[in-house]
Amino acid sequence: MKKAVEATQRGFNTIRTGRANASLLDRVMVEYYGSPTPLKSLASINTPDATTITIQPYDKSTLTLIEKSISLSDIGLTPNNDGQVVRLNIPPLTSERRQEFVKMAGKLAEEGKVSIRNIRRDAVDSVRKQEKNSEISEDESRDLQDQIQQLTDKYTAKIDDLLVAKEKDITTV
Repeated sequence: MKKAVEATQRGFNTIRTGRANASLLDRVMVEYYGSPTPLKSLASINTPDATTITIQPYDKSTLTLIEKSISLSDIGLTPNNDGQVVRLNIPPLTSERRQEFVKMAGKLAEEGKVSIRNIRRDAVDSVRKQEKNSEISEDESRDLQDQIQQLTDKYTAKIDDLLVAKEKDITTV
């Protein structure tokens, strides 16, 4: 369940908020010597101010590959290459775009909750199977199922908290 919360948090980090954030580029893969390589392993990524991300490649020959990968990615930013670094200017978000990002965050949160509920279902099934096979008593089974439900509620609440924080982050101008 912790991993589901962490995966949801990583998903939230890839949603733009109108401010420069290096984690926007976490999903960008660069075709480097025939294999997809994460951008952060090929370059240092910095945010010198709130509206700019700079990407300084370790190998200058990868500059055009990085630029091409960013253009083809779904982050919606246009890279500017000056021969040394790639710059990404983060435009201010319109209110419609902010609402789209809030919806996207909601979908990611729901996916995280679904994965937590699937884990709960598997755990409850396992407990019921143990009870059916007489490995544990009916009372132990109920106690375990209650504990599983409490864990589920706890982690679902964590995702809700992350969603509220992300929505606030997105809607703050």
